[in-house]
Amino acid sequence: MPGEELRELANRAVAEIAGAADDAALEAARVKYLGRKEGALSEATKRIAKLPPGEKPAYGAAVNEGKLRIERALEERTRALREARVARDLGGEREDMSLPPRRVRVGRLHPISQTVREVSRVFATMGFETVEGPEIEWDYYNFEALNIPPGHPAREKWQTLWISNPLGDDPSRPLLGRTHTSPMQIRVMEQRRPPVRVVIPGRCYRYEATDAIRESIFFQYEGLAIDEKLTMADLKGVLFSFARQIFGSDRKIRFRIDYFPFTEPSAEIAFDCFSCEGRDPECRVCGGDGWIEAAGCGMVHPDVLRRVGYDPKRYQGFAFGGGIERLAMLRTGAPDIRLFYQNDLRYLEQF
Repeated sequence: MPGEELRELANRAVAEIAGAADDAALEAARVKYLGRKEGALSEATKRIAKLPPGEKPAYGAAVNEGKLRIERALEERTRALREARVARDLGGEREDMSLPPRRVRVGRLHPISQTVREVSRVFATMGFETVEGPEIEWDYYNFEALNIPPGHPAREKWQTLWISNPLGDDPSRPLLGRTHTSPMQIRVMEQRRPPVRVVIPGRCYRYEATDAIRESIFFQYEGLAIDEKLTMADLKGVLFSFARQIFGSDRKIRFRIDYFPFTEPSAEIAFDCFSCEGRDPECRVCGGDGWIEAAGCGMVHPDVLRRVGYDPKRYQGFAFGGGIERLAMLRTGAPDIRLFYQNDLRYLEQF
């Protein structure tokens, strides 16, 4: 095949490729001219070996030139079809595809969840296991087993949310939203023999008005340790170690006598007010007192130990409990407990 015929073949191929309406037509043109078995240029390449030595160089050069023209035409048409497809998919709008992608917002733990995990971590360093319990509780575990029988004046301390019993409203087994995490003291001691060391974080419920430091639905953490020869000194050591690990050495701590029916003796832990530092008599966080109650504590009452089958002459123990939100406020400097539950990401994302 003379060189002139090869140039005409390349011209026809380029024109056919330029007129390909889609990828299928473009592929058909490629196979027709460059296909290994039946492609026109492939057939021409096979003839080179049969030519006289003097004609091979010129003929081979013409074949290579035609092949390069066809390959360039294929590349250009492939690019044109791709751009047309993108423009069609984008509705004809001109988009800058080099712009960076939109930032994906990564989720994070809520400040209360962060505090629960931190409390569990700190007590784990002192040998306490984290356990959980039911939020809907029997009156027996919430009150009676903790030395608060029906009619006891201490029941007025907890504004209880009572629940209709689905088992037929048996008056001997009333249900309630647990008012504190202390019921798990009884449940744990019923199931285990000493030594016991557990911390119980969880949600609690009370029917009361909300303000800067109180919510009707809130989280508490409860700690319990039972063993031989435990004393108030052990209790104070655990709580002071907890306070130092959570807040550092700058936070002032007050430890003074208090009353709880299920501990004897009982005490209260309070931290100095982070909002006014005791200088504002009208501070809405501490009420002008300069101190924020953080935890109640004490030695487990002997009657509570007897009720679960422990011998109080052999075993002693201490318990403590406080508000998770209070700790979160102290750690973050939040002036109002309600900020944690208003779901304002502008505030929560700070933590």
